[in-house]
Amino acid sequence: MSIEVRWHEGITEVVLNHPPVNALDSRGWFELADTMRRLGRDESVRVVVLRAEGRGFCAGVDIKELAQDGRLITQVNRGCYEAFGAIYDCEVPVISAVHGFCLGGGIGMAGSSDVVIASEDASFGLPEIDRGALGAATHLMRMFGMHKTRRMLYTGETITAQEALRLGGIESVVPRDGLLAAARELAGKIASKSPKAVRLAKWSLNGIELLDVKKSYRFEQGFTLELYTSPDSQEARDAFVEKRQARFDEERGR
Repeated sequence: MSIEVRWHEGITEVVLNHPPVNALDSRGWFELADTMRRLGRDESVRVVVLRAEGRGFCAGVDIKELAQDGRLITQVNRGCYEAFGAIYDCEVPVISAVHGFCLGGGIGMAGSSDVVIASEDASFGLPEIDRGALGAATHLMRMFGMHKTRRMLYTGETITAQEALRLGGIESVVPRDGLLAAARELAGKIASKSPKAVRLAKWSLNGIELLDVKKSYRFEQGFTLELYTSPDSQEARDAFVEKRQARFDEERGR
């Protein structure tokens, strides 16, 4: 099962558990969206901790699924849009507890959350340019600002948790073995407040945000689809699956 819901002392946790790298396929993104919407509507839920098992938080979309059937790109796009929107619109605060790698769709999840706490070994990035795709720059910019986002999107470079903290994109950095405890402690503080006040606060904060996160991301996705239909995108995906250097333009004899 890719998405698990667990409870710990009154705290609701949504756990990504899809080995080896928590890369979600087209169905997994819709499953995440449905889970977040259901929990948000549940009046007994005060706050959600979004976390993961395994080597890292999330490596994004399942590239191998798309390599087998590129027609699924529209389903993946839709699933990501629904999942990120469901996290952002969730009626209660969402705390992302990030360890290891947070890449691609992982950025979309973290960047849609209310608060991000990271472990010391966490890293953040959008490797899409090396995978024949684009996307989640909206959420990266929400976390790290315009210039860092542009560099990261153009180069595929990642940044460390400490750099993410310096840029103001995450709330705190803690030791790996203390990540879950830190997320649960913050969640407990939020859960102790008036449920009505917290839900109204979430609604109001989304309403006053200057960036329209969902419209901005939807705009991005049009370019993702355009790129995905190009030969360069196919070459990037093939190179990733075959574990080789991609060859573009003249190198391929075009």
